[in-house]
Amino acid sequence: MLLGRTANGLYWMGRYIERAENMARLVDTGLRLALTHTESSSDEWISVLTSAGALDAFRERHTEFTADTVADFLLRDTANSSSVVSSLDAARTNARMVRTALTRETWESINEAWMAFKRMLATPIDQRELPRLLDAIKRETALIRGAFHGTMLRNEIFDFTQLGIFIERADSTARILDVKYYVLLPSVAWVGSSLDNYQWESILRSVSAHRSYRWVYEADYRPENIAEFMILSRRMPRSLAFSYRMIGDSLGFLADEYGKRHECHDLFEETAQKLQRSTIKDVLNEGLHEFLRDFIVRNNALGNDIARDYRFF
Repeated sequence: MLLGRTANGLYWMGRYIERAENMARLVDTGLRLALTHTESSSDEWISVLTSAGALDAFRERHTEFTADTVADFLLRDTANSSSVVSSLDAARTNARMVRTALTRETWESINEAWMAFKRMLATPIDQRELPRLLDAIKRETALIRGAFHGTMLRNEIFDFTQLGIFIERADSTARILDVKYYVLLPSVAWVGSSLDNYQWESILRSVSAHRSYRWVYEADYRPENIAEFMILSRRMPRSLAFSYRMIGDSLGFLADEYGKRHECHDLFEETAQKLQRSTIKDVLNEGLHEFLRDFIVRNNALGNDIARDYRFF
């Protein structure tokens, strides 16, 4: 059995790598939304900060919500513990702590991404270079993911890392969907309303689901379809249902490996069954905002239970 400290390092390595990519995706979404408006784009950037859970921290340091200030805060500000630079730094620290549990390719990809981020984000960002920079960040994290999935043995080391990745991913997708609906739509009574197609596409692009959505729904940008795809699709790799499918696999393997189930397994089953049983009509009848907030609370609780049950501390 892995030491709790090692399991903790793997789990948080996975979470921080995923967080770095998610921050880049959020900034990309804000940039796309802001480009559709000729007037002030501050609402879009406020929605990005809210989705990142960083609005209060941003207001302590800035007064203007612009592409320059928000991108700088979310990508390169070391005072922001969830910025891309801070996240990759934390991921590398955790990876170094568990270096002997990783393949050479995985460690080198993390270390090379860290060096690349330090170089790319060493100076304030020119807004004209922002799209290229965001693509580079997503590419570097994809290289880490490729090295990890291509070389790691599927044992408990792999499973604890996977748990960190998909708990972070589920949290991010839920927050993106929740904030985007309630910021972009004219009122919370959204059923039957419509938005500019580019805005809907931006929501999907933030989770790399634009092309796959078109395959399934033939480019019919309906709010209920987008919600269904991002929440309930078991085939879309950034949906809540897919994330919980992967979390379930890893928790199941850990239970088999150690011959014991914990409270975290029970909490997982409750949340996973709700996702499996629900239709999009059920979600809307409960209230989209209420459904997502309940999910975020449950998902955070699951992360805490995993840490306690496997003695991370």
